[in-house]
Amino acid sequence: MKPIVQISLDLTDIKEALETARIAVEAGVDWLEAGTPLILAEGLHGVRALRQEFPNHPIVADLKTMDGGYLEAEMMAKAGATHVVVMARAHDETIKCVVQAGRDFGVKVMGDNMVCDDKAAASKWMEDLGVDYIVHHTGFDERNGIFASSGRRLSPLDDLKAVVEAVSIPVQAVGGLSIEEAINMPKMGAPLVVIGAPLAIDANSFSTTSGDLKGILSEIVRRIRE
Repeated sequence: MKPIVQISLDLTDIKEALETARIAVEAGVDWLEAGTPLILAEGLHGVRALRQEFPNHPIVADLKTMDGGYLEAEMMAKAGATHVVVMARAHDETIKCVVQAGRDFGVKVMGDNMVCDDKAAASKWMEDLGVDYIVHHTGFDERNGIFASSGRRLSPLDDLKAVVEAVSIPVQAVGGLSIEEAINMPKMGAPLVVIGAPLAIDANSFSTTSGDLKGILSEIVRRIRE
């Protein structure tokens, strides 16, 4: 598939999220993600605001669903989300419920393998349960905890190849990638490129980074599509 560029709006304020999304759309970003901080702060209101402002753009609701899968997916679909995220660590019945809700309400399901011991196996398992995409994810706390203090860097690059080879559905790799690493994701078999913290969103304050955000995003989009 052709590369898709997604911005993760890991913000806590609707106004700032909309302003950042406008800049991203002007820069050529394809998908908008209502990041987990935005969903925690604003809930369905954040998704509805994005849908109203951007009626033609796919919107990913990063719910990180662990239980109550059908209802959560249904609520986000009715608010305007086109994609929802369920965790591989959830019970298989929860994943099945999210997948069913996706079919019933016309949304795609992204399965997130964060903190799984064998991320390739978890990704294949989620594919077998019916998810549409894999989010290959090294979590914020995971990569900034004990391993960071010991000098070891954790990255989705560590086992990306194994995940890509394990599944036949599109893969998205997220978690502390540099701009250059993110740009190279399609060449590594992960065509769904996410630009978020710390590239466009400050990972500690959950606010937009300073500087020429539009210029940065435009350059990233241009290079990915070269």
